[in-house]
Amino acid sequence: MFFYSLPLFFAQTQFGSPFELFLITLTLFIGLFISSPPYADGYLTTPPAIKSLYDYLLYTWYGQLSLSQVFWPFFLLLNLGIFSADYSAKEGWISISSWDDAHFMFFIPSFFWAIAVWRSSENTQTRTGAAYARLITIAVFFEYALKLLIRYQYPRIFFNCQESLIDYVSCF
Repeated sequence: MFFYSLPLFFAQTQFGSPFELFLITLTLFIGLFISSPPYADGYLTTPPAIKSLYDYLLYTWYGQLSLSQVFWPFFLLLNLGIFSADYSAKEGWISISSWDDAHFMFFIPSFFWAIAVWRSSENTQTRTGAAYARLITIAVFFEYALKLLIRYQYPRIFFNCQESLIDYVSCF
């Protein structure tokens, strides 16, 4: 997350500085820490039996798994997918339209992931972990807002428009 978009955001726009973003993030984290639920006593004494992917998604949706079981698989897959799409677009391996499609494919499951993380936030032993997980889910949507800004305001800077003759019109 933010591997390509945040440096471009600070270098090409005047929306804010890194210090201002840090203050906003810190304020948001404090608010999420205060509002995070306390640890549910006796929750992990009998974890549900996961026999299939359907069971995993069902227990994830209902918030019946631990926060780490919900947060890390989706986080790693999402970051791998976003980084792969960005790297492929910067190298000119995929078109700008394909880059849009790849990000849209990861955007829709992000809602499922965000809701599941918020529902599973009470299934961790520290309120700090719950606040960090919630902060990262909010940051994912900020990342998508940056991607949208890059796509429509700065496509010639981000994409390799000199070598993509097929999709050259998308750079303007």
